[in-house]
Amino acid sequence: MFNNVRELLFNLFIVFLPVIIYPYIMKTDRENGNNRVIITIVFSFTLVATMTFPVVLNGHTFDLRAVALSIGSLYGGVYVSLFLYAVVLVYRFILGSPHQIAYIISFLPTFLVIIWFVIKFQGLSLIQKMISSILVYSSIRLISLTTYSYLIGNLSSLIHTNFLYFYGVIVAQCTISGVFVYVLETFKRNAQLREEIIRSEKMKIVSDIAASVTHEVRNPLTSVRGFIQLMGKDDLTTSNRQYYQKICLEELERAEHIISDYLTFAKPEPEKIEVIEMKNEIDYVANVLTSYANYQNVQIIKQIEQDELLILGDKNKLRQALINIGKNSIEAMPEGGILTFTAHSINGHVVISVGDTGIGMTKEQMNRLGTPYYSTKDKGTGLGTMVSFSIIKKMQGKIEVKSEVAKGTTYMITIARLNAS
Repeated sequence: MFNNVRELLFNLFIVFLPVIIYPYIMKTDRENGNNRVIITIVFSFTLVATMTFPVVLNGHTFDLRAVALSIGSLYGGVYVSLFLYAVVLVYRFILGSPHQIAYIISFLPTFLVIIWFVIKFQGLSLIQKMISSILVYSSIRLISLTTYSYLIGNLSSLIHTNFLYFYGVIVAQCTISGVFVYVLETFKRNAQLREEIIRSEKMKIVSDIAASVTHEVRNPLTSVRGFIQLMGKDDLTTSNRQYYQKICLEELERAEHIISDYLTFAKPEPEKIEVIEMKNEIDYVANVLTSYANYQNVQIIKQIEQDELLILGDKNKLRQALINIGKNSIEAMPEGGILTFTAHSINGHVVISVGDTGIGMTKEQMNRLGTPYYSTKDKGTGLGTMVSFSIIKKMQGKIEVKSEVAKGTTYMITIARLNAS
């Protein structure tokens, strides 16, 4: 009894082997369309294995070849089905089974039944596919068995056999066929959903990167636009005109660097590490933001120690971070206000503060600040702040935010001082 159960379980394992490798079959289909070759190989092996190790129950011998043949034909198509039929007939001949001609005559008509179902199979629903697999198996089993028994003159055995056992085996194998199709279709549906999710994620990434590039490039272009408008004034001195022109060129160069960074996102270029004098950088950032601040009725104040405040880092990226933060602070003061830049040295570190007198933020908003795609602005993407936080972190610095609703927000950036002992 134990051996019989073991043989049955082994046959079930063999029959369901294609289910195990079905994800790989689908992957092969996506890559080069050779899934039919894989299906042919897998189900040919299944047919040979089930015929080699049949199950013996109550003195009757049977195998699950009809299950493998029906499923392989339905999912493989006409040519795969034809090959699988040839495998069954050739391997049965190799095994030396009797009445080979009678078996061929009784077996081949079932091919026509399978072809009829194969043509319609792909367009059916899940339930219809399960029913089709059961009908195909039943046709193969009943037509071939009845015709074969008639040809060898043993038709009476079908009548005198154990009715419950005989049809119980057929019902069990029908159930296996239906379950097989259900599992395969579930795999297929899950794979399609996974593809849809991956495709959606890719589109989201493209959209987010596009939004990020737009946000980052807009800042320098806004500055350039403001200074070009200032250069159009008739009473502008030559020195101021040259100074504005210099800032425009530097901002355009910064925009070019930003675009280059995103174009080489998969393989970032090494940062250009240099000594940065914070007084000069704050002067530069304040000048860049002046035209935008004036438009928003915001006054910019600078409070910087006279001593040199030197740090190491990428100058262009630090400017990008400070301009992003400064621009956000200006936009947080729709009714006007004061934007303050301060820089001083504390315990071997340079502390840069950017403070505003704007609308402020709640504790919940501060906790989410700097996370991807969160913004306190109606049309904001949150990417500017996220990029700024990332730049400071790469410079081995830290950034803290203090805010109070209706009173303003202060960003405190702490970076190691170069000449710290």
